[in-house]
Amino acid sequence: MTGVAHMDSKFQPQIIEEKVYKSWEKNGRLTSAKGKPFTILMPPPNANASLHAGHGMYTVEDIFIRYKRLRGYASLWIPGTDHAGFETQFVYEKHLAKQGKSRFDFSRQDLYDNIFKFVKENSGLIYGQFKRLGFLADWGRSVFTLDKHVLETVIATFKKMEKEGYIYKDEYIVNYCTHCGTSLSELETVHVERVDPLYYLKYGPFVLATVRPETKFGDTAVAVHPKDKRYKKWVGQEIEVVGLLGKFKIKVVADEMVDMKFGTGVVKITPAHDPNDFEAGKRHNLEIKRIINIDGRLNELTGPYAGLKVKQAREKVVEDLKKKGLIEKIDENYKHAVTVCYKCGRDLEPTIIPNWFIKVKDLKKPVIAAINKEKVKFFPKRFKKQILQWLEVMHDWPISRQIAWGIRIPVWYLLSGNENRIWLSFIDKKGEFKKGTVKELKNQGYTLTEIKTGLQQMTVHNYTKDPVRYVVSVEEPKEGEWIQETDTFDTWFSSGQWPLVTLKEDEYKTRFPTDVMGTLADILPFWVSRMIMFSLYIKKEIPFKLVYLWSKVVDAKGQKMSKSKGNVINPIDLVDRYGADAFRASLIFGTSPGSNIPLTEAKVIGMRNFTNKIWNIGRFIWMNRQNASLDSSPSAQNDKLAALKKEFKEEKKKYLKLMDGYHFSRALGLVYEFIWHRFADYYIEQLKDGVINGNIEARKSLESIYLENLKMLHPFIPFLTEAVWKVFEGETSSILKESL
Repeated sequence: MTGVAHMDSKFQPQIIEEKVYKSWEKNGRLTSAKGKPFTILMPPPNANASLHAGHGMYTVEDIFIRYKRLRGYASLWIPGTDHAGFETQFVYEKHLAKQGKSRFDFSRQDLYDNIFKFVKENSGLIYGQFKRLGFLADWGRSVFTLDKHVLETVIATFKKMEKEGYIYKDEYIVNYCTHCGTSLSELETVHVERVDPLYYLKYGPFVLATVRPETKFGDTAVAVHPKDKRYKKWVGQEIEVVGLLGKFKIKVVADEMVDMKFGTGVVKITPAHDPNDFEAGKRHNLEIKRIINIDGRLNELTGPYAGLKVKQAREKVVEDLKKKGLIEKIDENYKHAVTVCYKCGRDLEPTIIPNWFIKVKDLKKPVIAAINKEKVKFFPKRFKKQILQWLEVMHDWPISRQIAWGIRIPVWYLLSGNENRIWLSFIDKKGEFKKGTVKELKNQGYTLTEIKTGLQQMTVHNYTKDPVRYVVSVEEPKEGEWIQETDTFDTWFSSGQWPLVTLKEDEYKTRFPTDVMGTLADILPFWVSRMIMFSLYIKKEIPFKLVYLWSKVVDAKGQKMSKSKGNVINPIDLVDRYGADAFRASLIFGTSPGSNIPLTEAKVIGMRNFTNKIWNIGRFIWMNRQNASLDSSPSAQNDKLAALKKEFKEEKKKYLKLMDGYHFSRALGLVYEFIWHRFADYYIEQLKDGVINGNIEARKSLESIYLENLKMLHPFIPFLTEAVWKVFEGETSSILKESL
């Protein structure tokens, strides 16, 4: 390789790495070669993302690809990017906020178009950064989750599932973020421990404890445990309660959900605003009274408290309850778990809204069976138990999100006869925000065309009691007046179909199931389980044979990196200073799969020192190759050469076993120990005089074993090993054309 063929006295990754990668691109090394297919689908990073330390763990997949290439496989790594609906819109809304604007200033279509432009302007950066890390991906095969063929597949899956009864729409209780404006699945919530006041309220003959007195307007029962002798006589009775809006009667029910040790053993049941109460409400056929709107404000059912946000209402309600003598006591130090949004960190509001759901009971059965039969294996093995435990308790999955950015759900609602039950918001011709039912807006003089043009968000009410007719279609039905669903698919619904949209049609015969899916354990239930579910449902086949759970990159103290903590390490900064090889090796060396990896500059420096050692060994052998005499007389050091060959043979045997068992860290450690402490510190020291004096046999033996070790190191340290290989074997050679 020009500039390094003479092997400079110092390894300079900043000069070598770019040249090496360009040679791989120019000579087609990024695409698959001939041989038995081996396929990995890259977990798609957000389209507008930039590289962070966690992305460095994609190195594991590059190790697979390079190792299998050296073992004679036609290894192929297909990349892609994700539109990341909720997260991307969240980022864009912060961008709007800096301009003094919000999503409510735009129609749904304009907001979508603006986000699309924003993503395109900020996308592509991460692929360039992946190349800096040496990733051997076939970039020409890249798939974006909003590509035409992806949309067609996702919509076809929805149509099939809806037709076969796996999709339903229901006014169901969901975790709703009033700030982000969308419902969240149980997987997207975070539980934080907090200290809040616990209020003991007088409720007729009872005293009951609650942290949410503001929801009392939605109470439709009080509950006690069936075995609680204290309250047995009250079960099935109605009690009269003095409230803030006057007296009212409420039923007493017995339910095992009640914890007799909590408070007084009596709890209020608010089915519309608590998931446990919702289930209890269904069991006892209770009325559902929704008293908090999706904007996080109390509604007209709360009288003078209407329009107040939840925390404001709580303060006012408590103040008024005290005035009426309806609070017996307050525990100011009550510790409990609070459910918050994983994105913005704000309290979630359990509320009833129409949502599209997938019935998972029958769909998850073949997933559980495939995992139990080890058709899909997990590494480390402990994650098999984890995913099975989660699948066992998996509930029906809400797949709609109240956001504009994403794949719009292909459902059209019939307007005729339903104008009072379809509520929407839109931007009128003057750019003003309007909301109301279709009937109300038409009575104000707005045409359906104007409403559709400026449409923002829509909600169809009373869905299950008296269904509004809908059709599943990409195009608007021709007969009658229709309006399309404004919700988009949950990102996991589309990315869950990743194995169904990345291969070419003819490749499903040869490359499906794919071989490895690498990812963090954090999204094992979010993503991996759903990919298996969709694949078994559509293809009747598992999507991949092995799930490799990466380690999580943390700081030196073991804490997750975050900007707020100020402990973020930029991988590119480390690559600029010490080289991609050193950075990659630092992520693998001495780490346990599926655990936390403390990323420190000191460790990267340690691996930089190792790459320098490899270079210097090669330079010693190369210089003596150039200067070797014709002296080939027998060496008195033959016993050392025999010992070296024997030790190398054992090293390679162990290496192959470790690599085939996915123990990459141990494999790298094995070669590290051999190269540094046996090959360099012992054998070269023992043989160097003979090599310098022209002993060809000694020099050739060292060279042969050195080059074999370069091949073993290549999956971990690709740039240096390729550069040195070209020095020894010629500019047109490539280590990727060799075999292990």
